[in-house]
Amino acid sequence: MTTTHTAELDVLVIGAGFAGIYQLDRLRDLGYNVQLWEAGAGPGGIWYWNCYPGARVDSEGAIYQFAYKELWKNWRYRELFPGWAEMRDYFRYVVDALDLDRSISYNRRVVSAVFDETNHRWVVQAEDGSTVRARFLVPCTGFGSSPHYPDYPGIADGAFTGEAGIHHTARWPQGDIDMTGLRVAVIGTGASGVQVAQEAAKVASEVYVFQRTPNTAFPMKQKQLTDAEQDELQVDIGERLARRLTTFAGFDYDFIPENAADLDPDTRTQRYEALWEHGGFRFWLATFQDILVDPKANDTAYAFWRDRVRARVKDPIVAAKLAPTEPIHPFGVKRPSLEQTYFDIFNQDNVHLVDQYETPIAEITSKGVRTSDAEYEVDLVVLATGFDSVTGGLTAIDIRGVGGQSLKEKWEDGFANHLGVTTKGFPNLLFAYGPGSPAAFCNGPMCAEAQGERIVQAIEYVTRGGHSRIESTDEADERWRQLEEDIVNASLFPQGKSWYMGDNIPGKKRQMLLYTGGLTSYLGEWESSVQADYAGFTIS
Repeated sequence: MTTTHTAELDVLVIGAGFAGIYQLDRLRDLGYNVQLWEAGAGPGGIWYWNCYPGARVDSEGAIYQFAYKELWKNWRYRELFPGWAEMRDYFRYVVDALDLDRSISYNRRVVSAVFDETNHRWVVQAEDGSTVRARFLVPCTGFGSSPHYPDYPGIADGAFTGEAGIHHTARWPQGDIDMTGLRVAVIGTGASGVQVAQEAAKVASEVYVFQRTPNTAFPMKQKQLTDAEQDELQVDIGERLARRLTTFAGFDYDFIPENAADLDPDTRTQRYEALWEHGGFRFWLATFQDILVDPKANDTAYAFWRDRVRARVKDPIVAAKLAPTEPIHPFGVKRPSLEQTYFDIFNQDNVHLVDQYETPIAEITSKGVRTSDAEYEVDLVVLATGFDSVTGGLTAIDIRGVGGQSLKEKWEDGFANHLGVTTKGFPNLLFAYGPGSPAAFCNGPMCAEAQGERIVQAIEYVTRGGHSRIESTDEADERWRQLEEDIVNASLFPQGKSWYMGDNIPGKKRQMLLYTGGLTSYLGEWESSVQADYAGFTIS
């Protein structure tokens, strides 16, 4: 038998992305005995795992960083939209600047966490056999840590024998794959599919893009930053980072306080042109305030996007598949992506669009991908098929609370929690960037700081008050679930099938996984709870 030492901690944090790093440093500064366990070999969270060709941030780098401890003063991004390698450099800079490595265990994937009701402690075990007992458990698993593998025949049994293999973008080989001269199949046209296809088109002999739903991607306007441009960005960066706290999605810009439906066509088009030319997510999150709630206004945004895309694609049949005349779903209710050359690559002879509505994928064969009418022989199959988003990172761990109930079992018919951080029956479990929080509707580092600070304050309130447990009430869980449902039902989001609603995972209950009221509204709800002595929580 092997005896494994069980450490005693105040707090165990899971995950070394933005949220986990913030929790670790803040709690350590406050004197807690805290450690962080990370499944990857280095910090970065999703930016450790996302190392596929073309993986890149879809927020401008300048505002995709901590405001925390003015770390920005000694950091400059080299690109307007940093790639995965530069994001790793950033996380290494942060970890070194805060001297965090001494409190982080890498290559330590958590597999189970059981609440000891007698001693009010979480007993947590990792895949390598390590165990720890912690008073508080703070999972920071993010919204994209549990890759989704489609159930096409041939995937599970490893049928494909192509020379470069079959790989999910979220589990890409750390040594990379040279796609030069290869025949490449890209299954999926979300953010990772768009990015891989762009890179493959440059060097691969053939690229087959298997599209189910067209991606309403916007121009990224990516560029390398000169020294002068970096200097210019630093001039007001402190103010830009602070401004994120006051906006709907944690960016330094916000919706226009007027309605698209109220404007004459020429004026409306001029506004759209300005947003389009600026690039990034402004066409989605700095547009008119009625776009996501009014179908007529929504149609004007889609029509503008459609016409700009079609103007770039030479083949009218391909153009109509990439940008249909009538929208398949309301504009903006599925996660848009940012692109550099995505629509242009379909003008190349080596790039082919395969419409999965016309010819759905039947199986993965030893040679490649077989649809209902053809087999595509390839050397590399890329699964750009997304994640069991938001809840998946938590339910992938066997978390068991009071009475041995698992979190996965409790949320089998849909999740309910309070303020997106805790749920009844799981004392001292406080999850960051999880279901019911702004999460994917909020700039990552901003959310890590804003929501993360509230979690730190809750731990302080319990600890300094001499208490031992905090959890939500059933009533608070239900109230928050109903509030989220009311907000999203007043929008166009339910009219589109998306991972926001859990639609990409067979058998998953359909519900909005994120708080759609905006960051400022979310923080207001937190403040109301705090002012009422943490209303909705049971503290004992």
